[in-house]
Amino acid sequence: MLDMQKRLTKPFYALMTLPATGMGFGLAVQIAALSALMRDKYDLNLEEIGFVWAAGPIAGILGQVIIGMISDKTWFWGGRRRPFILIGGLLSALSLLALPNIGVISQAIGFMDIVAVALVVALTLDLSINVGFNPTRSIISDLTPEGEARTRGYTWMQTVSGTFGVVAYALGATQGNEFLIYFGVGLVLLFTIPTVFLMEEPKTLANADGSTDSGGFDFGRVVTATAPLWAVFAFDVYAFGSRLMGIERHGYMPEIIAAITTAALLVWFLFLKKPKASAGRDDLTEFQKIMAANAFSWIGVQSMFVFYYPYLEHVLPDGNDALWGSTTNYSFLVLNLAGAILPAFVLNPAARKIPRVRVQSICLTIMAAGYAGMYFIGTSPVLLYGLMAVVGVGWAAIVSLPFAILSQRINPARTGLFMGIFNLSIVLPQLAVSMGVGRYLEAVEDKSVLFVIAAVSLLISAGIWTRVTPLSESERTQ
Repeated sequence: MLDMQKRLTKPFYALMTLPATGMGFGLAVQIAALSALMRDKYDLNLEEIGFVWAAGPIAGILGQVIIGMISDKTWFWGGRRRPFILIGGLLSALSLLALPNIGVISQAIGFMDIVAVALVVALTLDLSINVGFNPTRSIISDLTPEGEARTRGYTWMQTVSGTFGVVAYALGATQGNEFLIYFGVGLVLLFTIPTVFLMEEPKTLANADGSTDSGGFDFGRVVTATAPLWAVFAFDVYAFGSRLMGIERHGYMPEIIAAITTAALLVWFLFLKKPKASAGRDDLTEFQKIMAANAFSWIGVQSMFVFYYPYLEHVLPDGNDALWGSTTNYSFLVLNLAGAILPAFVLNPAARKIPRVRVQSICLTIMAAGYAGMYFIGTSPVLLYGLMAVVGVGWAAIVSLPFAILSQRINPARTGLFMGIFNLSIVLPQLAVSMGVGRYLEAVEDKSVLFVIAAVSLLISAGIWTRVTPLSESERTQ
């Protein structure tokens, strides 16, 4: 074991975050380039773009829960998380290479349905990222003690990852998306493969009761933990199945039913169901609240990521592909700059004074205000960049604090499994956005309504976070 790991020095915190940074950079490349490539190069409409983006959530549903569970109980190549980070990094780099070559791949295999080929490429990339992403987050929990040190680990993760996210969008804006993609290939390989050999993983992880058995796969636990999102999952299955089978959807009754059912479930879990334990280990009631809160955050975030480019076409009607593309990249650059600076230097110090769940709620309320500004005054690139800085306050919280909050609600020996289950609160809403929001935006003339949807989602999320029971002072700092 390296001395800096024993002493948990700042260089080790930085090193520990590099695998997650590599995977995050691959995701940033996808966010920056995929919609623009689909819109400009292959002339897909918004519903088709949303369908291609649906590959990511599907990969997350399949990949993160399964890989997380397996990594909890596996040890080979000298680690528990190491093998999956290595495999995920290599496959992600190879998949990135395919992004600018979808047309070439389509011609080579003699299959001219660009949407189908793009879906397969995006699904392969997302499966690769999801193989590695869960272990890169779980390893931070594995290598840090509970309390402030672990919060520092996850805020450092976002600081380093966010910094390189800024680099990604700066390269996309100044050098073009194809250069960004090829640069991303090299960086993903560099940050995921050599770095994991510099960290020594513990061979056993103890539960709160002192046991080290993570247990088998408990399907009932997964179903129970995800209960607030049952209606979202049902809608996702219906919408994606309809698109695959070519069934034309009329009206918005499935969306309305899903929304009403989700609202009813939230009322039950937030106000009527009594917790079986205090806000501590394996309290699934608290876990369900965290799942619901995080899900609504990601409805707002994913809506922005997928449909920001078409939104720019609407609010900057005199622009062109170059302007819309550069504005997209500079906007996400500002977003990630805020996301890089705030976690370690603002959010982590704030979380020492007030509960993390309160910090999270405040940041999301600020983010909703930024989204409202996008709707009312987002009329020029300069204004959009300023508003994106406001939005970045919430983004910084979303990608850092929930993991620290979650890590103190679960048993360490089940970290991979619960991180995988928690990821469903990201991917199920993402799929709903791709299948529902995209279809709605394609039908309405005012594309800026995107940010009404996003703002409302963030306000709901902020409200749910206030219902999560804060940890006591001793639990937060132990």
